[in-house]
Amino acid sequence: MKDFVIAPSILAANIACLGSEAERVLAAGADWLHIDVMDNHYVPNLSFGPMLVRALRAHGVRAPIDVHLMARPVDRLIRESAAAGAELISFHPEASEHVHRSVQLILDQGCRAGLVLNPATPPEVLEYVLDKLDLVLVMSVNPGFGGQSFLMRMLDKLRTVRRMLDQAGSKARLQVDGGVKEDNIGQAAAAGADVFVVGTALFGAPGSDYRAAIAGLRRVLASAPVI
Repeated sequence: MKDFVIAPSILAANIACLGSEAERVLAAGADWLHIDVMDNHYVPNLSFGPMLVRALRAHGVRAPIDVHLMARPVDRLIRESAAAGAELISFHPEASEHVHRSVQLILDQGCRAGLVLNPATPPEVLEYVLDKLDLVLVMSVNPGFGGQSFLMRMLDKLRTVRRMLDQAGSKARLQVDGGVKEDNIGQAAAAGADVFVVGTALFGAPGSDYRAAIAGLRRVLASAPVI
């Protein structure tokens, strides 16, 4: 079976008790924690920042923390997120004046680097930095809010990016974020994704049964065609 990663988006959790929510989803079988940093400028919403990463580390979280910067400019937040304990940091090319420099900055902080493609961002933006990336994130919704529906046309983009990664011999992860749930996660995996950000479908699970929700996602993934 392919090494699939489930990365719960803490944005959808009960923000009054994020430490215990993080503990619960990791104990239920999640692999990473995904933190959406929004600045109310690059995207029309305001959320967390590096302080949350630091707080979760202080709380005892040892799992990889995957920071998705939806903010502009990004370089200062890259440094602060890395210092706070992030393991992976991804950003949008539209939010950086010098994409290559920002990617290198992430690597220089000792973190894994990711680049994010909005629904209307062409995959060609990856071409000159692909050799430095550890992760490519394809947004299957427009960034800024949780609870949106998966844009099915993004399956084609996942296939395109998967081909680019394979042709380049890249070992970078292919992540998908936005509206991921049981009825589409298998299609996303078949299109080449191997890291799945899950928000509302997990934290909104009936009875808050995170273990059952993650098990359901993994059952679908177990039968997905391996790319």
